[in-house]
Amino acid sequence: MNTDLQDFSHRRYNILTGEWVLVSPHRTKRPWQGKQEEVANETRPAHDPDCYLCAGNTRINGEKNPDYKDVFIFTNDFAALQSDTKNFNVNEGLLRAESESGICKVICFSPDHSKSLPDMAVEDVAKVVKAWQDEYQTLGAQEHINHVQIFENKGAVMGCSNPHPHGQIWSQSTVPNEAAKKDKHQADYFQKNKSSLLGDYLQQELVLQERIIYENEDFVVLIPFWAVWPFEVMIAPKKHYRSILDLSAKEALAYAEAISVLTKAYDQLFNCSFPYSAGIHQAPTNGESNEHWHWHMSFYPPLLRSATVKKFMVGYEMFGSPQRDITAEQAVKRLKTLIE
Repeated sequence: MNTDLQDFSHRRYNILTGEWVLVSPHRTKRPWQGKQEEVANETRPAHDPDCYLCAGNTRINGEKNPDYKDVFIFTNDFAALQSDTKNFNVNEGLLRAESESGICKVICFSPDHSKSLPDMAVEDVAKVVKAWQDEYQTLGAQEHINHVQIFENKGAVMGCSNPHPHGQIWSQSTVPNEAAKKDKHQADYFQKNKSSLLGDYLQQELVLQERIIYENEDFVVLIPFWAVWPFEVMIAPKKHYRSILDLSAKEALAYAEAISVLTKAYDQLFNCSFPYSAGIHQAPTNGESNEHWHWHMSFYPPLLRSATVKKFMVGYEMFGSPQRDITAEQAVKRLKTLIE
């Protein structure tokens, strides 16, 4: 391992977005006198009569949830994108705007209000994966949908308004910023090298074994070299797959296992229900081959030193570039120990 990366300030390059992150390992020695959040480790019931997402309860729009037994999906009652939006554009000098249509859905992972992904059996997580596959395929097949974003916000500190285990799926007519960056850099690399950018990166990491937390036959769980968040993690298939639709039933179960192993380690790290935002980046659904895409799932947790100390993206991060103190390699050691 390059010890300079652990001792001196430096920048690391994100091959998927073309952006840099400033790493300052020497700052981990500074005392913390900043804000500390309260730990919210309340015990939740298996069914909450006041929860809009629990089975059999009535949502705010008056619709009643079915008595579902595993995964339940419905169109978001407060969708950020409208399927029937008026088609318009604004192009007045330097003022530009255009209409954007889409469909937003909510996916309940389990009827058990007390659980989150790390509390669920791998077979039940696999049902969530199957639901993701179905929605990606169904939504992406619609003519006006060119991108399907699957994501989860876990924990109140991530802005999650309901603790029931659930995620969201936003599908829209254009490819949003983060996916568009990755689309460009993967396409440029594939055109030049005739191979997957992320696949070649994974091969290098598998040889080095410096940032890998866990792997099974089909997936790698690692902290990427360019990680921004203190305990940011990526899950990626070893094979060059464009989307989660390429997974066999066996591989989908291996993917569910990888999610389960990671989220369990997260909860053990600071002995709390670990908050994060997680999302899947995969090929656009624009009808093109998109052979350059190598899908992956990223987890961005905000916790830094403990369950009560958060990483805030402020100051230099807002006006300069992302910055982190704990290195990717230091974070790997802590998570890998918990898994082993």
